[in-house]
Amino acid sequence: METHDKRELVDLTAGVAEAVKESGVKGGICVVYSMHTTGAIIINENEEGLLRDVLVKVAEDFPRRGTWLHNLVDDNAQSHLAGAYLGPSVTVPVEGGSLALGEFQSVFFLELDGPRPERKVIVEIVGE
Repeated sequence: METHDKRELVDLTAGVAEAVKESGVKGGICVVYSMHTTGAIIINENEEGLLRDVLVKVAEDFPRRGTWLHNLVDDNAQSHLAGAYLGPSVTVPVEGGSLALGEFQSVFFLELDGPRPERKVIVEIVGE
């Protein structure tokens, strides 16, 4: 996928749900994994105000102008730190051939160091 902003949330829910359906797995787990140290995978509500709040909170907790040693090398330490704290993956149960997400839950890729022309996410479904 391509990202367009320094920090942004990309809703992956429909694509992940389609992968589960295509897998034929009726019960098991689905792992959604970011292949990037400056990205994270999260589950939250897809509500515009909340999504902006997530981006603001990440910026507050991991400021670009911090005295991060990695910035001497690559000037994106805040992105690596946020990715490490938020995590590269989530695991969602699969029940009845579908993602077992709550009513207001969606799966997101959180871009922390964009824009990027290509971000890769692995979706692995295991079960019967």
